[in-house]
Amino acid sequence: MLLSLSTWCDIEAYLEKSRSLIVPIGSMEQHGPNGLIGTDALCPTVIAEAAAKDDPEILIGPTFSVGCAQHHMAFPGSMTLRPSTMIAAIRDWCDSLRRHGFEQIYWLNGHGGNIATIAAAFAEIYAERSLSDPSSAPAALSLRQRNWWELPGVMATCQRLHPFHDGSHATASEVAVTYAAYPDQVRDVVLDPKVAPEGGFTDAEHYRKQFPDGRIGSDPGQATVAAGEEIIAAAAKALREDYGNFIDKN
Repeated sequence: MLLSLSTWCDIEAYLEKSRSLIVPIGSMEQHGPNGLIGTDALCPTVIAEAAAKDDPEILIGPTFSVGCAQHHMAFPGSMTLRPSTMIAAIRDWCDSLRRHGFEQIYWLNGHGGNIATIAAAFAEIYAERSLSDPSSAPAALSLRQRNWWELPGVMATCQRLHPFHDGSHATASEVAVTYAAYPDQVRDVVLDPKVAPEGGFTDAEHYRKQFPDGRIGSDPGQATVAAGEEIIAAAAKALREDYGNFIDKN
C-alpha cells in the first residue's frame, strides 16, 4: 500500500488497524558513468515497494529523495541538503505523521552519507519529548533507521553475485537493483579504468580529483538485471521480517 496512491479515507481506515509505516530515504547524487543519479533513493524505494506488494498490512510513505551529498556536488545533477536542513525536514515529516496518529516510523536508508544526520534527527525528536513537560509532551514515537544493504542476508547475496570489485560507491549491486527496476535505463558504457580506485575524500572538488568518473573501488559494468532482481527479492524478504520485528517490539 502506497501513501501517495491512497486517499485520506484509505489512510484513516489503515490507522484503525496499524500505526506504522516505512519511509524510504536516500540521495540524489552521481553514481559514475553508468549509474543513475537517483540510485540511492531508487534502491530503498524499489525494495520497500517489493516488500509491500500484495501485503495490505505494510504502508510505504513517500521517498525522502534528497539527502546529505555535499561531496558529490562537483558532478552535474547531484543535489544536497545541509545536515541542519535535513534534520529539520525529517522532524517535520515525523511531526506530520505523528499528528495523524502514526507511532512507529521505519526509515529504510539507501545512502551512507545520510546515516549520521538521520541519527541526529532521531536524537532531536526524542529530546523534544524528553525535555517537555509530561503533561504537554508530544506523543511517543518509535523510529528505526536501517540501511537496505545491511538487512540480514543481503550483503551475502551481493557478495555471491559480485565477489570482486563491488566497491563502495556506484557499486555493481546497487546499479543492478536500479537496472532491474528500470531495464530501459541499462547503460552500455566503457569504464576506464575498469575498476575504480579506492581512497578517501573531503569536499566536492577533492572527491572529483580523487575519483574523476565518480566511482570508488567498483566495477559496475558487471551489473545485470538478473542480479538486481535477486538482490531485490532477498532485501524485500529481509525487510518484511525486520519491519515486523520493529512493530512487534514497540
